[in-house]
Amino acid sequence: MAWVAGSAGTVLRTVDGGRSWSSVGPADAAALQFRDIEAFDARHAVALTIGSGTDSRIYTTADGGRSWTRAFQNEDATAFYDCITFLDRRHGLALSDPVGGKFRILATRDGGRSWSVLPDAGMPAALDGEFAFAASGTCLVSAGGKAFFATGGGAAARVFSSRDFGRSWQVTGTPVPSGPSAGIYSLAFRDPWHGLAAGGDYLTPESAPAGAAITRDGRTWTTAAVPPGEYRSGVAWSGPRSAITVGPTGSDYSPDGGVTWRRFDTGSFDAVACVRHACWASGQDGRVARLAGTR
Repeated sequence: MAWVAGSAGTVLRTVDGGRSWSSVGPADAAALQFRDIEAFDARHAVALTIGSGTDSRIYTTADGGRSWTRAFQNEDATAFYDCITFLDRRHGLALSDPVGGKFRILATRDGGRSWSVLPDAGMPAALDGEFAFAASGTCLVSAGGKAFFATGGGAAARVFSSRDFGRSWQVTGTPVPSGPSAGIYSLAFRDPWHGLAAGGDYLTPESAPAGAAITRDGRTWTTAAVPPGEYRSGVAWSGPRSAITVGPTGSDYSPDGGVTWRRFDTGSFDAVACVRHACWASGQDGRVARLAGTR
């Protein structure tokens, strides 16, 4: 079973390992861009559309996409939601770019059926120009009850973390270069301590000499010894020590927890997710690929 979401209101679903796909997107989302979909099983999923104002929405389905409920629609013209994550079946978070100088967090306690904006008292101030990248739906992730989100755009690419379902956050800098179109585009954590960061600058996709970083304590980040070297928009753990990262110029594999990366494919993909050692990647024009046996 796999779900894929993208532009023009597209949501696709397969229940036979990718041999056939059904188009199951919400009828009223045809003009919107999906950037994140979180599926619990073949029937239950929560999907996020991005954009300013009312273009940022969250939809839920409990019947495999045959029907959808609009669970949230943003009404703040200054908010722009980028990513969602679920810490467990009931508790989920959504991330907006800064509003009033701080990143905004939306929370659900009922599996996505209802959402509310959390107070920002526990959120550190954003840097000038800082924002999150909605490239692959993995700028906000979670593991072991802890949530993380990554940024760019400002003077530093940073990672924020929360242990209390998004009510308070700590922030740390990373060595990944940041700029108006550069920073961390994707995070992946296999537990609350071991994390991967991937990014670069999408305007110069063939050059990102420090575009990947790792953490082993969930707080401090170091540059990968051998990074992919090019812009990457998605990263995922494919096993206890192995990982996959993807981008418009190719895909890379790491056998050692993100310390070193090597190219294994030159196709263009934007996002990647791995479950039970099977990895799925998606890209432009409805491209979907499956890579099996990545231990």
